[in-house]
Amino acid sequence: MAQVIKGIKLRLYPNAQQREQLWQMFGNDRFVWNQMLAMAKERYQNNPSSHFVNEYGMNYLLKRLKQEYPFLRASDSTNFLVVNHNLAQAFKMLFKHRGGYPRFKSRRAIRQAYTGRSVCRVLAKRRVK
Repeated sequence: MAQVIKGIKLRLYPNAQQREQLWQMFGNDRFVWNQMLAMAKERYQNNPSSHFVNEYGMNYLLKRLKQEYPFLRASDSTNFLVVNHNLAQAFKMLFKHRGGYPRFKSRRAIRQAYTGRSVCRVLAKRRVK
């Protein structure tokens, strides 16, 4: 029997505190993406013959990044794994000549995204946890 994976698109109407938490999560995702991309770029500039840091290497660097920047602890831990996965995929596409070099993310971009691996539950008709 095949496993079915479903996706749900929601429109949220958060209150002020929830809005602040969402903006914090968006900012933390963007910060981790930009830091990992800057590290990869700097590593290549210092030693062009060095190997690319893969997804697992980036996940290992997350611990030190959280120690250096304590505000990252406010976010869900799984979303940083998703960010590292997406960055690693972007570099794989670059090496296969199927895409360009990954770009730094801007705070002023119209589209802000957060992706986590956490489980969502429908509590009632209009309540999601």
